[in-house]
Amino acid sequence: MLLHPTLLARAGRRAAILGAALAAFVAAPFLTEAARAEDYPTRTITLIVPFAAGGGADAVARIVAQRLGDKLGQPVVVENRTGAAAIIGTQAVARAKPDGYTLLLGQSGPISINPAVYKDLKYDPIKDFAPVVRLTEYPYVMVVNGASPYTTVQALVAAAKAKPGAVTFGSYGIGGANHLVAEMFAASAGIKLLHVPYRGTAPAVTDLMSGQLDLVFSDPFSALANVRAGKLRAIAVTGKNRSPVLPDVPTLAQSGFPEFDAVGWHGILAPAGTPDDIVAKLNGAIVKILADPETKALLAAQATEAVGDTPAQFGAFIKAEVAKWSAIAKEANITVE
Repeated sequence: MLLHPTLLARAGRRAAILGAALAAFVAAPFLTEAARAEDYPTRTITLIVPFAAGGGADAVARIVAQRLGDKLGQPVVVENRTGAAAIIGTQAVARAKPDGYTLLLGQSGPISINPAVYKDLKYDPIKDFAPVVRLTEYPYVMVVNGASPYTTVQALVAAAKAKPGAVTFGSYGIGGANHLVAEMFAASAGIKLLHVPYRGTAPAVTDLMSGQLDLVFSDPFSALANVRAGKLRAIAVTGKNRSPVLPDVPTLAQSGFPEFDAVGWHGILAPAGTPDDIVAKLNGAIVKILADPETKALLAAQATEAVGDTPAQFGAFIKAEVAKWSAIAKEANITVE
């Protein structure tokens, strides 16, 4: 049967309209995401810090948040959500809507180390987050009492080998970052140290200064003032390079442990599923902030150095860190319920 030319024309128009509608439907998600990234942000961004106000992580977060808000044209508000070894705040971001309006100030403890020691952690640092940028890194500082007989790493190792288990080290809690760093050092040196866990930084440092402990692996921010005052002595740092705030203190690599490298870090992460264009926009803005000399100076005052990498580089770094600390925790048989 032949169709009338008018009917054929109508059929052609219908097909064209349907085709255009289908193309628009297929393209809609991509156009929406592009538009969302172009307009982002249109309201306040919340940066959750899973640590108490006043500490090093909080200071880093506020330095970056203020400048990021200025650059994006919307406020970036820091919210301290503490508790359970930073698990509560970290888990909250893992469960947040992936729209770029809830971000995490990640840190080596909750992201790299908690997965290595907690049996029933409710978040996965790799699957539940979209890495945005690594903000800073810092070495741990191997500190002893200012009047300690251990003036070098070699002297401490010799004493530990002479009396296994007699040399004590304090940590800020079982399964914490400086606990695992100390176990990593003991394994590298082939020595046995006696672990004395504390509930936080202050009591461990107090006992170290009073002579109740032999050693603490401290973050530089917590140790620097007492080192400069002579109450503590820094005998090594744990990174590949010397610390700019303690330039006269050798690395452990320079002290006979050439492969030793352990650093703490801060970074920005978003919930998994956050659009790539939004992640890229955040990354670009923050990398520019970290390159600014004023920002670098403010971060240096917190005894930490600006980094500023890509999301892919940050993601690869996290994977490597989780694998490293998981191996160390397994070897030392460290678990937290």
